[in-house]
Formats: sequence, structure tokens, C-alpha cells
Amino acid sequence: MTLKNHIKDAQSGKADSLVIFLHGYGADGNDLLGLADPLAEHLPNTMFMSPDAPNSCKMNPMGHEWFPIPRMDGSTQEQANAGRDAAAEVLNAFLDEVAKETGIPAKKTFLLGFSQGCMMSLHVAPRRAEAFGGVIGMSGSLLEPEKLAAEAIQKPPVLLVHGDQDDVVPFAEMEKAANALTAAKFEVYALVSKGTAHGIGADGLGAALQFIDQNL
Repeated sequence: MTLKNHIKDAQSGKADSLVIFLHGYGADGNDLLGLADPLAEHLPNTMFMSPDAPNSCKMNPMGHEWFPIPRMDGSTQEQANAGRDAAAEVLNAFLDEVAKETGIPAKKTFLLGFSQGCMMSLHVAPRRAEAFGGVIGMSGSLLEPEKLAAEAIQKPPVLLVHGDQDDVVPFAEMEKAANALTAAKFEVYALVSKGTAHGIGADGLGAALQFIDQNL
């Protein structure tokens, strides 16, 4: 396996769908795996996975990062872009391995990314050979939105969730992402999480559950 992976098996013991969580900067896979508990009650045939990002985080050596962030760690934009591309390659290999090992098709697989994991989800999913059942981007942004329309091979439905009190990733990033995705002919849903800072509120998790349920 290309990435260390944390797994919660389907409650029913028979997984026919999959949710893959992608964590934020400085965290690890365990950080989001707890979300599987409230979701699993309503999605008994769904398996949940949450891999660790491939790199140790410069700002939090106990955690992981998908790529460096210049304003956080003093890296250059070139280093950030190169890190993103390298992480995308590793993530794609991981997703290929998971599909092969589980036999769960892309159309029954959902990416749920938080913060930097949202950035990775929105960057990788449209450029894959097969379309996922959907992508849920929480409290993140769309990287290089100007390239999306030309580079998108697949256009899975997308749910964007963002707290209007986010002081880490500006709330305005949700509208920018939604506009670029809509312009590129994606089916886009958005939820403003009222009073929520940089995190996932109960309303956001509820919207994610509804989105997954509708697209299964």
C-alpha cells in the first residue's frame, strides 16, 4: 500500500460502497476516521478509509501534509506545486490499489476531503480515468481553478461545505470553487455552515450523508 491507511469496515460486514477521507495539513488519517461512526449508522454497507498524507508536516512533525504551504512553512510556490503534483501521483496510486483490493467501483466511491484534503480531492478526482460517485470538499479551496475546464476528464457531482467563520481558509474560497466548477459544467451543491470556524459542523456532516445517500 502506497499510503498508511486507517480503515473502518462496513457495519453490515458486506461493503458495496466506500468513503475515503483525506485529512488536513498537520493531521493524520485518524483525525477524520471518527466521522465514520455517525455516517455508518445510515450507511451500513459502506466501508470507510482514511490514509495518512505522504509527507511529514514541517510545522507539526507528529502530523502529515499532502504538500507544503508557503504562508505556513516558508516554502516557495514552486515547492508547493511540485509537492502537490507528487502527492497527487501517490494518491492516485493509492486509489488504484484500493479499487483493485476492494473491488468497489469508482461510481460507488466518494472522496471526502477537509482543508488541504479538500484541495487534493478537488484536484485529483476530475483528472482520473473513472468518475467517483461524488466529491465532498469541506473548508478548502480549488487549486488552479483556471485549469479545471481544460483538464477535467471526469465530472463527478461535488458538494462544497464551508464555515462562514473560517479563519484558516477564507470562506470566499467556497464561492470561487463553486464558480469554477459550475463554469466547467460540474453538478455543484454548496452549504454555508453558519457560525462554524475551520472545522466540520453537524450540519456539514448531515449534508455529506444526504449527498452520499442520493448518489449511491
